[in-house]
Amino acid sequence: MHAITLTEFGSPDVMQWTQVPDLRPERGQVIVDVAAAGVNRADLMQRQGFYPPPPGASETLGLECSGIISELGEGVYDWKVGDRVCALLSGGGYAEQVAVPATQLFPIPGALDLHAAAALPEVASTVWSNLVMYGGLRSGHVVLLHGGGSGIGTHAIQVAKALGATVAVTAGSKAKLDFCASLGADILIGYKEQDFVEVLRDSTHGADLILDNMGAKYLPRNVEALAMDGTLITIGMQGGLKGELDFGALLGKRGTIHAAGLRGRPETGPSSKADIVADMTARLWPMIEEGVVSPIVHAELPITEAAEAHRMLDADAIGKVILRVQ
Repeated sequence: MHAITLTEFGSPDVMQWTQVPDLRPERGQVIVDVAAAGVNRADLMQRQGFYPPPPGASETLGLECSGIISELGEGVYDWKVGDRVCALLSGGGYAEQVAVPATQLFPIPGALDLHAAAALPEVASTVWSNLVMYGGLRSGHVVLLHGGGSGIGTHAIQVAKALGATVAVTAGSKAKLDFCASLGADILIGYKEQDFVEVLRDSTHGADLILDNMGAKYLPRNVEALAMDGTLITIGMQGGLKGELDFGALLGKRGTIHAAGLRGRPETGPSSKADIVADMTARLWPMIEEGVVSPIVHAELPITEAAEAHRMLDADAIGKVILRVQ
């Protein structure tokens, strides 16, 4: 089969579409013939040598895909050859085939396009596990989403609005803010000109939940922006690894700081990918089938143009970029 391999760590041009050994499913796995793969910022980091896959995971880029099951491993009984699925991966999506634990498969929701479904698993799992399963997102909450125009942001807006929250977003351009508004965002904050702490203070009681992709750079102001008993959930470190925390400010808010990754979670057991997938299938997937929540796809490129897809995601993409494999 063919897959994207790296000649070295570095620029997008180190990716090549080359032949690699065929895959066979281990017990509990299926082989999916990949239709499309989602592009995530984690892929860009791995390509540069900053985000190695967890032990035992594929070295091939790609944390989510859609496609059709072509082979079942031993012990798989809930799926069959020919099923249309999308999958949460620890790696391997940029390829013609991928081996996936059956517990990390989703059915394609309703009449959703098979290729567009590749934009769902990674962002949906990140949003749902953090805001809903951990954060307890509910009607009446004020939610602040940094990077509202990203794949994570555009998905989180829809989920939060569907659950009755007031949604504030930060973004770096009017085009992104306008798109966030079209998805239902209530409070639009241009972070280059506005201070999100001041905007929230003027218009709300503060943020009950903050989904943050910046890490160190925003830490003090995120704590300041929290409502009483609010929770800051950090899922990225685009603004640095180490910041200064004012415990007095956090204690004054009775606040909580939670940091969570997705890729390194165990396949099964407590806090596992299997738990997240099962909860999403039961509670989020009906929203997608009804069209209340939809994947936002900025562009779809052939897998041979993976380098351009990475450049696009690193520029001004709104929502997701996906790579069509077949």
